[in-house]
Amino acid sequence: MRTALFLGSLSFLLAVVWGGPLIRVLKHYGIGKKIRIEGPTTHQVKAGTPTMGGLMIVIPVLVITAALNIANLLGATVIGKSILVPLTAMAAFATLGIIDDLMEVRGKRGQGMLARVKFPAQVTIATVSALILYFGPPQLRSVVIPTVAQKIDIGLLWIPIAAFIIVFSSNAINFTDGLDGLAGIIAATAFMAYGVIAYLQSFQIAPLPTDERPVVSYLVPFSFIVAGACMAFLWFNAHPAQLFMGDTGSEALGATLGVLALMTGQWLLLPIIALVPVAETFSVMLQILYFKQTGGKRLFKMSPLHNHYVLLGWSETQIVWRFWLVALGAAMVGIALAIQ
Repeated sequence: MRTALFLGSLSFLLAVVWGGPLIRVLKHYGIGKKIRIEGPTTHQVKAGTPTMGGLMIVIPVLVITAALNIANLLGATVIGKSILVPLTAMAAFATLGIIDDLMEVRGKRGQGMLARVKFPAQVTIATVSALILYFGPPQLRSVVIPTVAQKIDIGLLWIPIAAFIIVFSSNAINFTDGLDGLAGIIAATAFMAYGVIAYLQSFQIAPLPTDERPVVSYLVPFSFIVAGACMAFLWFNAHPAQLFMGDTGSEALGATLGVLALMTGQWLLLPIIALVPVAETFSVMLQILYFKQTGGKRLFKMSPLHNHYVLLGWSETQIVWRFWLVALGAAMVGIALAIQ
């Protein structure tokens, strides 16, 4: 844990250092956010703020993690092969997000990639990740029932469940990314929670030979590296934001969080630990369903959920702080349930 905390701090420092230059580059190339007219009117002042800020998170995480595991990667050890899964998922979803962000910036109406194109791409990446995990170390294709010590192997059913979790988590963080500081602080909290869970698991699993030791061992520093980069992003994303995460960051963080939950086996706790993103996603689903069933009526003033509170008159800072307090409490509950 000492090493993990140190690496989280290092990730924070490295990301903060290049945050300013990144903002200048994004401004130079005119990569600014376009605000849709159907959104809250208070958001219109944010038009033109640099987006694709997820690069500030993704690049330090990829560089630091790869550097720390260079021997494992070159030696193709169990840990080396396993660490490639969250790294590849993060890079792949970040690339998809970059394309989406660029299409949104360059598009006339501020619309990014069409859902009928984007969703199959997400499913494809998630399915490949699920297959790699399933045919990897046996610890990775199991599920842990809260308060039950023994992991359960659910067979081939794990593959579609894993793919669904990765796609759902990716879009959940994306829906959460709508207010200054919201997605960053929620993601950082969730990653730290899973970092603690992985740390607890390293003591709960019986010792194995060196070349077969539990793969959860490297998930501890990885989780805090991501959390540190998220906090560095918040330095520039705090209200009023100088930089937006964009799909580049939100999709990459969400997918990686889903992979992390799967690799710890504690994916049943994801709806609790990621309570706010889950609520944001269901608010969108319920809004659409209610709208269709009632012939045009709305269940919420606007979805995702944070926009509902914007229209109720809550300030942006109030919403972010209150949502984060809920997320923090949910994370603590999740960690408590993970203790055997």
